[in-house]
Amino acid sequence: MRYSQYFIPTVKETPADAEVVSHQLMLRAGMIRKLAAGIYNYLPLGLRSIRKVENIVREEMNRAGAIELLMPGVIPAELWQESGRWDQYGRELLRIRDRKDAEFCLGPTHEEVITDLVRREIKSYRQLPVNLYQIQSKFRDEIRPRFGLMRGREFIMKDAYSFDVDGDAADLSYEKMYQAYRRIFERCGLKFRAVEADTGSIGGSSSHEFMVLADSGEDAIASCNACDYAANVEKAETRPIEAAEHADPRPLERVPTPDKRTIGEVSEFLGVHEASMIKTLVLLADNEPVVALVRGDHELNEIKLKHVLDCDELEMANDEVVAKVTGAPVGFAGPVGLKVKIVADPAIKVIRNGVTGANEKDLHLKNVNLGRDFQVTTFADIRNAVHGDACPRCETGVLEMWRGIEVGHVFKLGTKYSKALKASYLDADGKEQIVFMGCYGIGIGRTVAACIEQNHDENGIIFPIPIAPFHCIISALNIKEEPVREASERIYKELSDAGVEVLLDDRDERPGFKFKDADLIGIPLRIVAGSKNLAQGNVELKDRKTGEVELLPVADAVAKVKALVAEALH
Repeated sequence: MRYSQYFIPTVKETPADAEVVSHQLMLRAGMIRKLAAGIYNYLPLGLRSIRKVENIVREEMNRAGAIELLMPGVIPAELWQESGRWDQYGRELLRIRDRKDAEFCLGPTHEEVITDLVRREIKSYRQLPVNLYQIQSKFRDEIRPRFGLMRGREFIMKDAYSFDVDGDAADLSYEKMYQAYRRIFERCGLKFRAVEADTGSIGGSSSHEFMVLADSGEDAIASCNACDYAANVEKAETRPIEAAEHADPRPLERVPTPDKRTIGEVSEFLGVHEASMIKTLVLLADNEPVVALVRGDHELNEIKLKHVLDCDELEMANDEVVAKVTGAPVGFAGPVGLKVKIVADPAIKVIRNGVTGANEKDLHLKNVNLGRDFQVTTFADIRNAVHGDACPRCETGVLEMWRGIEVGHVFKLGTKYSKALKASYLDADGKEQIVFMGCYGIGIGRTVAACIEQNHDENGIIFPIPIAPFHCIISALNIKEEPVREASERIYKELSDAGVEVLLDDRDERPGFKFKDADLIGIPLRIVAGSKNLAQGNVELKDRKTGEVELLPVADAVAKVKALVAEALH
C-alpha cells in the first residue's frame, strides 16, 4: 500500500477529550474517529488491526472445534423476558419499538438468542457437544462511555456458547476455550494473566477473566509470585491471618473522640495502628440491615459479601439507617451491643484489645475483644486482598498486585439460561435432560486498545507484528530522486511478494515528518531508503520496539524483515 494513496489522517495535537493513552494515540494515528459518545468510525489503519485480531480469534476458535455463525443485533423482548433479564439488566439495555409497537433491544450479549436457536434445533444427545460463535457488533448504553474503544457503547465482540450433556462435559468445553484464549492472546503478542473472576450479571458457577497487564488498567489483579494462582480483586481469596501473640484482655474503656470519624483520624488521635481497629459497616441486603466487620486497614469486598449473604441487592446504608441500627451518626459504629446480623472477616478473630466505635457520637471503645464484648453471626472472607497477603493456594507464595485491562472472559453458565428457556435434549435412555452451557467473550477493539496501552512510548504506538496494521514501512527520502524511487519500489515489491504487509511512504515530505508519522502509527519495522546510503548499496533498518538501527545492504535488510515477520507470525 502506498501512503500517498491511503487514508491515514494523523494529527499532532492530543485531543482534549482523550483521557487514556490508547484513546489519544488511536485518534492521533488516524485509526478511529468519534461519531457520538461511545460510538466510533473505524478508519483503515484501525480496521486493519481489528481484522488481524479477528483472524487470530477465528483461527483459534475453529482450531478448538467451535463453529461460526451470525446472530441478529436486534432481539425481541420476549426472549429476554423468558430469561428474566429484561427487567434485571438495567438501563444499559437499549430498548426500542418497531412500527407495530413490538418491543426489541439492541443486543449487548446473545445468551438468549443462541439458547433459543439450540432449543429449536438440538433434540438428541447425539447432536452434542456443540460450540457456536460469532464476531459481531454489540451495544451497551454505558452511563459514561469513555476511554475510546476501552469503554464504548457500540463495540465489536467475539462471543461463543458451548452446549453439553452434563457438567463434566461442560468442564471439558470450558477447558478447550480457556486454552484457546491463552493461544489467542499469546499470538497477539500481549502480556496477560488469566484470573479467577466473579460471574457478574452473566451468571454461572465460575469464570476467568483474561487481563492485559498495563499501568492504566481499571482492574486490580492479585497474582501469586510462586504459583499460577491469579484473581481479580473482586474474587481474590485471602488466607486467614494467624495471631502473632495472644494478649490478655484488658478492661473495656470508653474514650472521647470529638469529630474523629474515619479510621485514619481515630488511629492518629488515639495513637493506635489501623490493623488493631475494627471497621464496622452497615449495609442493606435486600433492604434488610446487616453489619460487616473488617480490620481497620482492610477494605470490604461487597461482591464477596453479597455471595455470603446470597442476596439480590446489596448497598451501603444511608445515614438514617445507620443511626437506626447503631444509635449514632456515621463514623461511630461498633459491633458492641448491636442486635442485627454480623458478618466478619476472619482477620477480626486475631484482634486483641481492639478499637471500635462506641455507637455514640464522639465516642470510641478501646480494648474490645471478640466473645467477651460482641458476637459474630458468620465468619467469611469478605475483604479485598492486598499486596503481601499469603497465597490461598500454595504454602510459600505471596500475592502481588497488578493493574489489568479485561479483554476476554469465559464463564461456566451451567443451566441458568437453558433451564429458563427450556433448552433440553433426550439422553440415551430417551429421558429429557437440560443442556449445560458455557459462554466465552473477547472484546476485539478493546484488545487493540489494550495492546496500545501496553505498547507505546512518547513517540507513539509500538505494535507487536501479529496485529500491526502493516508489518513494515518503507520511508523513501527524497522520493523524486530516481535511485531512491527505484530502490524503494524494488524493496516494496520483493517484500509484498513474500507476504510481508508493507506501507510505502512515497509522500514528498521532509524526512523528520515521515519518521514522526512512522513512529506514531507504530509500524514494527522501518526501512529508510536515502540517496546517501543507497549510493553505498545500503539502507537503514529500525526496530520500533527496541529502537535498534542497523545499516545493512539492501538484500540483507529485506531478508531480515522477512525473517522477523515470519518468526512473529509462526
